[in-house]
Amino acid sequence: MRVGVLGATGRMGRATCQAVQEAADLELVAAVARATGVGELLGAGAEVVVDFSRPEATAAAGRALLAEGVHLVSGTTGLADEVMDELANLAGKADHGNLVWAPNFALGAVLAMHFAAVAGRFYPAAEVIELHHQGKADAPSGTALRTARAIAVARDRGVDAPGGGGESVAGVRGGEVDGVRVHSVRLPGLVAHQEVIFGGQGEVLTLRHDSLDRSSFMPGVLLAVRAVADRPGVTVGLEPLLGLAQ
Repeated sequence: MRVGVLGATGRMGRATCQAVQEAADLELVAAVARATGVGELLGAGAEVVVDFSRPEATAAAGRALLAEGVHLVSGTTGLADEVMDELANLAGKADHGNLVWAPNFALGAVLAMHFAAVAGRFYPAAEVIELHHQGKADAPSGTALRTARAIAVARDRGVDAPGGGGESVAGVRGGEVDGVRVHSVRLPGLVAHQEVIFGGQGEVLTLRHDSLDRSSFMPGVLLAVRAVADRPGVTVGLEPLLGLAQ
């Protein structure tokens, strides 16, 4: 399979290029930094493009690539809802490329999100703490947003969430996503980490995942690259590729 990479100069882009080059069944045919390089990706005959860029680049490149029948695997977070809707609509048309978008390609992180959704049915309180390197463009992370929303959906089928306490310092209790508190930490030395803490009567359950190196995302990226051609339309998250119920 012929693969191109958009956002190739970033850390995730470089790691993706290396992973594709080391895979016997994949061929890296183009690696570009910005959406202005879409012509190069098309000219090189890329069948799948992996995108780890900025939201504006993803939007522009996605329109062009999907319309030309090129499949897109994207891990860019911070995309506006209307952009996601537009790309999903394009991916759903005949003769257009398919789209797999995931906020996190680390298999452990996907499993942790799945476990959090299960636990959300049984615990009356939960908070999400996500920690990333200082260069991350968005806060909270896409993984934290998806985790909080999954807990909220599960909570609708289970227990009611209790109210939180007041704040003597504005914002100290973090932000709120569908009733779930989310805290974002940005520090040098971090890669990608998330902890979900559930509180119940006389007990606490903690789910934590740590990506210590960007190579942790590559098995999931390659899984999506190999699967996207057989996933008509848009696939959100790696859960369907792993056989996990959402």
